[in-house]
Amino acid sequence: MASILLLVLFGADLIMGFAGMQDAAPMQSTSMLMDLAFLIFAGALAYLSFTTYREQR
Repeated sequence: MASILLLVLFGADLIMGFAGMQDAAPMQSTSMLMDLAFLIFAGALAYLSFTTYREQR
C-alpha cells in the first residue's frame, strides 16, 4: 500500500514538473532525477510486495 502511495506522489510530481506546473506539484518538482529514482524503487517495492502476498495466500 505504501508503494502505491509513493508511485502516485512521485509520479504526480514528475508529470506536473514536465507540464510546467512546479508550484502545484506535491514537492515543487525539485529534482527530476530523484523523482525517477523513487518511481523505480517504488515500482520494485510494489512488485516484491505483490509476489510476497501471492506466496502467502
